[in-house]
Amino acid sequence: MTNDELKNRTKHFSLAVLNLIEQMPNSMSTRVVINQIAKSATSVGANYRVVCRARSDKEFVAKLNIVLEEADESQFWLEIIKEKNWLNSSELEFLLKESNELVAIFVSTLKTVNNRINKN
Repeated sequence: MTNDELKNRTKHFSLAVLNLIEQMPNSMSTRVVINQIAKSATSVGANYRVVCRARSDKEFVAKLNIVLEEADESQFWLEIIKEKNWLNSSELEFLLKESNELVAIFVSTLKTVNNRINKN
């Protein structure tokens, strides 16, 4: 997957989460989760763009770790939404799968780059 493809994928993830939270019921607890997931999910795409401008492998790793944290946090909030039964939709299932795949991509990329750094 190219950087541009992953930029698109992370942006679409952000947009899909924003669309999902528009369907959430309005309560005190859902508002807390909505605020959290809106921040973490949109940070995945925004921070991945920063990763693509990294000037060194070490900067790349540092920035990609932020993206990984945000993707993992987004996955956590999606799991909360599912377990609270606030939404039961194919869109939620897709986002759970997508967040899991994004986390796996970022972990794999970090391992590859860290191995390259450690060999030098």
